[in-house]
Amino acid sequence: MDKSSTTHGAATTARQWQVLSQLERGRWVGTAHIYEQLNMAGFEVSLRTVQRDLNALAKRFPIEKNNANPQGWRWREDAPLQSLPHMNLSQAVAFNMVEANLTQLLPPAILDELFPWFDLARRQLKDSKVTHSWLDRVRIEPATQPLIPPHIEPQCKDNIYHALFNQRQIQAAYTRRSQPEPSQYLLNPLAIVQRGVVIYLLASRVDDPKAIVRTFALHRFENVEVLEQSAITPADFDLNSYLDDGGMGFAHPLFSQLPDRGKQTAVSLRFKTAAGKSLTESQLSSDQEVIMHDDDTMTVNATINLTSQLVWWLRGFGEGLIDAKPEILFAAVNQEPL
Repeated sequence: MDKSSTTHGAATTARQWQVLSQLERGRWVGTAHIYEQLNMAGFEVSLRTVQRDLNALAKRFPIEKNNANPQGWRWREDAPLQSLPHMNLSQAVAFNMVEANLTQLLPPAILDELFPWFDLARRQLKDSKVTHSWLDRVRIEPATQPLIPPHIEPQCKDNIYHALFNQRQIQAAYTRRSQPEPSQYLLNPLAIVQRGVVIYLLASRVDDPKAIVRTFALHRFENVEVLEQSAITPADFDLNSYLDDGGMGFAHPLFSQLPDRGKQTAVSLRFKTAAGKSLTESQLSSDQEVIMHDDDTMTVNATINLTSQLVWWLRGFGEGLIDAKPEILFAAVNQEPL
């Protein structure tokens, strides 16, 4: 999302939340009064903008209007308390952390609903020293070298998320890494997965009778059109199973000769104890076994998927990795990077 659109969205959110804060339960508040209060608060907008805001907010919040002239608005009598502009500090902390860490994975339809709550959370936390102390002491840090996320065309992302949320097919122009020009794809969106700073769409091609699940990096889409046709999800597709089977680990060419391309393979890794000691705390698999040796080395036995991701990770141990079985795995680790 570009900076100008983000700034515009934040201004709209702040203004609309100010509109909601003027409404009461059981008493009609005139549109003109809301307009005057907004201008006093520094929002230079027209009366027509206020009317548009109220009509838009009525689609997301339990507010209602009357037929009087001038028109009045209020919270509905049956409006649940959580719909009213109120939030305690613990809820504000939760919304603040959701905004900081999950907005890249939420579809526009849900973000539109949450923007007022994000804004209220920021206001609620503004003067709270206790919660600010907590937020200043909590971070999510990447386990690898931090990278700047690649630019994603906002309209492409919005359309992909919209199609996935509403289970619709998409027609897309997509440029693969090995191609200089984009190709056209008719896709069934299946899932969104963020891996590091890159967000991927999992999808099957409509013209593929085998319905193979493929990965598409969102930043390589150049144009996306949402179609009316319903997306078709393969009967055996389950996101958790797909990920557990190493679907996002990416295949390594050396492992193509193995049964099932190296999925769920028994491995034996010999480390210098100082290098491999962390694996006694964070396991490779549920069946992992660690054997300590007298020569200050250790062996880790586990059943895992052989992927490029595993190869890159093992290379990071350098000379701390002494040996690996099967031999083809050790060969991949010692091979010149592709």
